[in-house]
Amino acid sequence: MMKSSKLCLLALLSVFPLIFSAGCGGGGADDQPDLGTVTGIVTMDGAPLPNVTVTFTPAEGRASNGVTDEAGKYELGYLRDTMGAVIGSHNVSITTPQEAPTPPGQTYKDPIPAKYNSETTLKEEVKAGENTINFDLTS
Repeated sequence: MMKSSKLCLLALLSVFPLIFSAGCGGGGADDQPDLGTVTGIVTMDGAPLPNVTVTFTPAEGRASNGVTDEAGKYELGYLRDTMGAVIGSHNVSITTPQEAPTPPGQTYKDPIPAKYNSETTLKEEVKAGENTINFDLTS
């Protein structure tokens, strides 16, 4: 009798984690859309544009973004540890981070022309695999 109750308890304990793990989790890799990696260089009037944010926004789904380094190079990130952007067409905006709050009654004016950010005319297609997409902005 004692032996069979130990076996039952052992069986229950081995199945218990499986029961709880089946209903848990935020989805697997199957929930993530197909992504393409995106890198490039942003320049303004031919000079590298450091410390600007590049954002690719698809018609549906999560946007991807990256920040340029001192040489104007960027790489898009989709999620915290996942690089890339959703495959398909994107609106692209390039903005300068606001360093200080805007005083009351004033609006922030990005030094990058509005046609590249708040009123962007930039559109790009992300394909499967590696994508190199450079931007040469004019002031």
